Amino acid sequence: MRVAIVTESFLPSANGVTTSVLRVLDHLAARGHQAVVVCPAPAPPTYAGFPVVAVPAVSYRGFRAGLPSVQLAGVLDGFRPDVLHAASPFGLGAQAITAARRRRIPTVAVFQTDVAGFARKHGLSATAPGIRRWLRHVHSQADLTLAPSEASLADLADNAVARCALWGRGVDAATFHPSRRAAPGTRAVRASVLEGAPAGTAVVGYVGRLAPEKRVERLRGVATLAGVRLVVVGDGPSRPLLERLLRGTATTFLGRLDGDELADAYAALDVFVHTGTHETFGQTLQEAMASGVPVVAPAAGGPLDVVAEGETGYLYAPEDDGALTRAVRVLAADPAMRARMGEAGRRRVLPRSWEALGDALLEHYRAVVATAARDGGRPFDVPVR
Repeated sequence: MRVAIVTESFLPSANGVTTSVLRVLDHLAARGHQAVVVCPAPAPPTYAGFPVVAVPAVSYRGFRAGLPSVQLAGVLDGFRPDVLHAASPFGLGAQAITAARRRRIPTVAVFQTDVAGFARKHGLSATAPGIRRWLRHVHSQADLTLAPSEASLADLADNAVARCALWGRGVDAATFHPSRRAAPGTRAVRASVLEGAPAGTAVVGYVGRLAPEKRVERLRGVATLAGVRLVVVGDGPSRPLLERLLRGTATTFLGRLDGDELADAYAALDVFVHTGTHETFGQTLQEAMASGVPVVAPAAGGPLDVVAEGETGYLYAPEDDGALTRAVRVLAADPAMRARMGEAGRRRVLPRSWEALGDALLEHYRAVVATAARDGGRPFDVPVR
């Protein structure tokens, strides 16, 4: 199969969209398919042996947005894909879906980012209704929209987007593993964070982008808890503000980490905490659970599908900072509970391998290709749920 992937985010940017696209490309390569990537510049020339075409882009608060480009049509005409995969389509992805429809190329759009919620958190609330209308238009043009959680499916239905199906996110349970607790890198992180701390102090951590929509400043209450040391992994435009807000607390900023260093950081935690309330999925929650770490997250959006309340961690009322802090306090004070929940979390995510998710995606590709062939290249007429 020949797959054209058009994505709003790619390397060197590190976020959920980029990670998902990389794993899809890895799977396509492993299964012997062909692919091409179109993404905002700058970007590497290839990935997994596939060509990467970078189009002009602009930046806003650390995000790069691809601009409309004649290169896109040239890629589609030259590569002649069997299916177009639009990752979190908004600008570049919208252009790609339109261009694909004109060429009768079946399209699969992947809903991954709550753009309207992002706009509200960046002081652009007035634009949110217009963004929702635009997303409705974009996804309504696709033959199939894949959403990562039941909450996302409900949000799409509320926005009158039809032809939707569930496609979750995989996790690398080999890299993110409880056995890393004994690794030198993990021990070094814990030794640095716990230096001078009383015996029994718990390491509580956040991993992710440091930006307004992530609301990491809500961890100030956690950072002042007795018996807790806070670790923040990640980077972004909010880091200077967060460093000021958390100055004088027992907080360590580790910056952006990848690969083994990131896996070691997860394994160094006793509790993982998430603060943002506009997550369509919550990949960092899965990575923490794969690492055997209990999680605390808001009862909103993607975390509702990921976290088993009281079994793998706690879900708190989304706007209740006190509830967030209380949940962390309970776990920080109870090592036995942490061990039970960490083991349960690991069991819960083991079936969610990227290999299984990749094969499910290939079946979605085949479905839209078969339907297009049957209907002469026309989009779906019957909603898929």
